[in-house]
Amino acid sequence: MSVFSFEILEQIKGGRARLGRIKTRRGDIETPYFVPVATLGSVRALGYDDLAALGTKCTLANTYHLHLQPGDELINKLGGLHKFMGFSGPIFTDSGGFQAFSLGFGREHNISKIGSIFPHGRAADGRAAEKVSEEDHKRKNGKANLTKITDEGISFKSLHDGRWHFLDAKSSMKIQSNLESDIIMAFDECTSPLSDYDYTQRAMQRTHEWAGQSLQYHDKSQALYGIIQGGWFEDLRKESTDCISSMPFDGIAIGGSLGHSKQDMHQVLDWVVPKLDLRPRHLLGIGEIDDIFECVERGIDTFDCVSPTRIARRGSLFISPQSGGGPDNKFRINIKSAIYRDDEKPIDPNCRCPTCRVYSRAYLRHLYVSRELTYFRMASIHNLHFMFHLMEEIRESIRDGTFIGLKKKWLQIA
Repeated sequence: MSVFSFEILEQIKGGRARLGRIKTRRGDIETPYFVPVATLGSVRALGYDDLAALGTKCTLANTYHLHLQPGDELINKLGGLHKFMGFSGPIFTDSGGFQAFSLGFGREHNISKIGSIFPHGRAADGRAAEKVSEEDHKRKNGKANLTKITDEGISFKSLHDGRWHFLDAKSSMKIQSNLESDIIMAFDECTSPLSDYDYTQRAMQRTHEWAGQSLQYHDKSQALYGIIQGGWFEDLRKESTDCISSMPFDGIAIGGSLGHSKQDMHQVLDWVVPKLDLRPRHLLGIGEIDDIFECVERGIDTFDCVSPTRIARRGSLFISPQSGGGPDNKFRINIKSAIYRDDEKPIDPNCRCPTCRVYSRAYLRHLYVSRELTYFRMASIHNLHFMFHLMEEIRESIRDGTFIGLKKKWLQIA
């Protein structure tokens, strides 16, 4: 049986933000916590020693990608994912549903978890606007849908080898069992913000059926989270919340389309979270700084997102409000800018990460424009350290009752 539990240590008065602790067989995770993404069994540009030095408590790896390369059976043969990647802490794995989506409507609608997850503002007539927008995006994007979805599962054409593969709840559970991850996700169908009501409803119903199958087939040594779907439609989100919450999952994840804007995402959480019980809550694929504050306030415990390390590799480095960071610049500087050519300051003078303790903005800019590989490691260390330190500040603020003040300070709310 799974060695898994969750306890709430503190909750802000009159609100939903809470301090908690997830206990697993490979260590504890104090929440709220940002989970770095190790898609292929590696947080890109970082080694085990870097993750250990940063105090990384857990990571999230990708079921779909590891199944295709090098193969979940090979990883199992070599001792499981922890041994394979040299990481001893808890590992989350997703179900593979989002990657199947990204080859389908994600390509067709040009939707991803980075940049274009919120494609535009909502029109006055939501459902009618959805249908028009879907056709517009198809004409504009023109990429082929590489998936075939039925009630039985999802067939997809791999961009890795060009072959067709099939995933259903049973195979997703088997792959995640082979990986020997600690916290796994039920098989689900992720929908696009441009999917209409009728399609979103069918996808939700499939997700509910697959949730039951995931419970039936999952490795009982692993903690299993059910995934709430339903897009940005209030009745569907509430129906899905009721259905998934009624099942004996160890935790609850919120996935799929979160609407057309961040305001829609907040609304979705306001529909869903009040209906949830005391189990841990994970928000899939969200992790920008303003999102962290807004979603923690609404009762989310853990997040995963590739954004901090991905934007680091592209030249965007986090800075705190004390160093000029704010909502207008997304708490970032662009290190490739010429203004940093002779800047002797660290990325963030208030940061104590290994990069900021030693290196200047001028040096990091030099590495970036020279395409020197060392840059990717230094930048990723900084951005992850920044996120971990922010989460530590948030946890402490919940503990001492100052969370709302911290949020106002960071998001510059009067």
